[in-house]
Amino acid sequence: DVQLQASGGGLVQPGGSVRLSCIYSGFELGELAIGWFRQSPGKAREGVSCMGTSARSAYYDNTVKGRSTISNDNAKNTVYLQMDDLRPEDTAIYYCAADVGLYYVCSGRDSPDYVAHWGQGTQVTVSS
Repeated sequence: DVQLQASGGGLVQPGGSVRLSCIYSGFELGELAIGWFRQSPGKAREGVSCMGTSARSAYYDNTVKGRSTISNDNAKNTVYLQMDDLRPEDTAIYYCAADVGLYYVCSGRDSPDYVAHWGQGTQVTVSS
């Protein structure tokens, strides 16, 4: 049974950093791709950053490219999203997700409606 548990959100000042964690179970990274999406009020859920099933490829949305890093710790079954230079527009609920085709969803080539596994979400608020 696939389970995803996201944590690490909070209130951050503009320019600050946050590291989100997603503890996963029920699969190996080579079986499913894993990554992060976000949703702010009134907006559709969008891909932020995802790792492919090989874990050697990573996608970053243009809005976070250059100030975010996705990484994994196999020993801890945890995937991280480090986000720096946070901006008010980064305010959203961040969700961890996993699916075979997640890389394509993350990059906008398929709908998040088709993603099979979601974590519970963690709120990130960027405000002074």
